[in-house]
Amino acid sequence: MKVFTKQFSWKKFKADFVDQANTIVEQPLLTSLIVLVSVTLVVGGLSFKYYLNDFEKFWEQILVEAHGMIFDIAIIGMLLFWLNQNGEIRQRIRTYKDEIDDFRLLESDEAAFRMVGNIKRLNRHKIHEINLVNCYLARTHLSYINLKGSNMNSVNLSNASLLETNLENTRLNQTNFENANLNQANLKGAYASGANFKDAFLIKTQFENAFLIKANFTNSYLMEANLQNCYLMGADFENASLYKADFRGAKGLTIEQLTKAKTLYLAKFDDDLQEQIKQIAPELVEA
Repeated sequence: MKVFTKQFSWKKFKADFVDQANTIVEQPLLTSLIVLVSVTLVVGGLSFKYYLNDFEKFWEQILVEAHGMIFDIAIIGMLLFWLNQNGEIRQRIRTYKDEIDDFRLLESDEAAFRMVGNIKRLNRHKIHEINLVNCYLARTHLSYINLKGSNMNSVNLSNASLLETNLENTRLNQTNFENANLNQANLKGAYASGANFKDAFLIKTQFENAFLIKANFTNSYLMEANLQNCYLMGADFENASLYKADFRGAKGLTIEQLTKAKTLYLAKFDDDLQEQIKQIAPELVEA
């Protein structure tokens, strides 16, 4: 009976000790203070005789060590801080990209809102080449965002706002821009074959050297848009407003495509195409 009582008391003591130790460990400031006091007592006890016998020499060595500590803090400390910061930034960037992947095929306003937030955060880290294939971004606000060189094939951007957005050299094949606002956006060199620009606002938009094969510009507003040297084979301009649009150097553009437009007033074309328009559809180039 006595042995059992002693054994039971020892287990209780051990459990209380472990609980107390865990409590201390959970408090970083208290733990650091205990370690500091313990180390100070050990080092002070071992160094006491040097304090008494040769204090000046001992003090000199302390100052040397102090200078070494300053060097460690200045060089090694800053290096470790820089590496740690870069590691955290890379981790955050990976997290933003992973979240875009998580919401990629979800067609909901909440998913679109979350993806726009991640795109803007990536832009703040100077990341603009983003994989957004098949993302749902309808009715979102992406104005002034840099998406240069991104892959945005088959993205739904209907009714979205992309004022002055940088889409230079971006892949936009089969992308849906229906009723979107891309005024003054930069689509130079973009790959937008089969893209849907129906009812879109494209005033002063830069399309220079873009691939717009079989793109749909039905009812779109392309006033003062720059389409120089674009590839426009099979593009549909039915009822599109092409006032002051610049088509000089465009490849694959035919008179049949242009006669479907709402207006060609003050639009610029290569000389041969300009003459054809004046002969076949003079009403489109008159005020």
